[in-house]
Amino acid sequence: MTNLPLLTIGVTLLAGVTGVAGLHAYSGGRADRDALVDRLSHTGHIPETGRRRRFRALDSRLRKTGLGRKLELKLAATGLDITPGEFFVYAFVAMAGLWMIASSLLASFFGPVAALIGLWGTNAFLNWQRTKRTEHFINQLPELARILANATQAGLALRTSIGMAADELEDPAGEELARVARRLAVGESLDDAMSELTDRLPSRELVVLVTTLVLSNRAGGTVVSSLRNLTETLEERKETRREVKTQLSQVTVTAYAVPAFGLGAMLLMNAVMPGALDRMTGALIGQVAVIVSLALYAIGFLVIRRLSKIDV
Repeated sequence: MTNLPLLTIGVTLLAGVTGVAGLHAYSGGRADRDALVDRLSHTGHIPETGRRRRFRALDSRLRKTGLGRKLELKLAATGLDITPGEFFVYAFVAMAGLWMIASSLLASFFGPVAALIGLWGTNAFLNWQRTKRTEHFINQLPELARILANATQAGLALRTSIGMAADELEDPAGEELARVARRLAVGESLDDAMSELTDRLPSRELVVLVTTLVLSNRAGGTVVSSLRNLTETLEERKETRREVKTQLSQVTVTAYAVPAFGLGAMLLMNAVMPGALDRMTGALIGQVAVIVSLALYAIGFLVIRRLSKIDV
């Protein structure tokens, strides 16, 4: 009984240490679980850079809407390190800035027009980033098929080969394959993981590669020979796409030069005769003429872009 105080102190210290260790393990497991849930529910398009995210409340509300989910998927395909809430705020600020600049340089009538053009421009910017990233990914497909073929020939499983390719390839292929490997690691099927990849980066070459992998994995076919043949085909298509892009570069520049000439003409006219645009847009017929001219410029831009778009 003389050692009872010492025994009590020892038991208390042991209980305290055990409690702290348990709390630490619980907090660590909860953090890992939250990170996993966020990665799976939010498509995991935001890399862990340690940057503090802005507008978290707006971002949380925006993700619950249909517009926010579509914006989130589009941002995931672009690879930009930005949340839907941040992009929404930045796009709104850009539209407001264009409104004020157009109103001060041209006329008050052009403020809303510039804001609408800014709204179209933000969506066009995302589409351009997505197309640019998709083309870069397509250029990496021959090397990806070669790595998968070598790994499969060495006796590695297809899931292991995908993880190895994610480590060896640069972005965007490395990032996209790492995302597929994470989904495979948590028990998702190869069909679902690869189909999501084709949804984010749609292209014929990727669809052919994914179909080859899925069918070979499902039916147990000869993956190595299929990937070897596919590598040669992808190399040829890569060269063909490069030649087509070079041939159509002049047409692409023309599509952007035509609207630029129209804007330059308006600025020049307003500089030569100050207040001319204010007087012109002050009447209904002038406003109609401006709207019709902008619509014709937009139609010309879309027609030229459509003529220069050749699927290879």
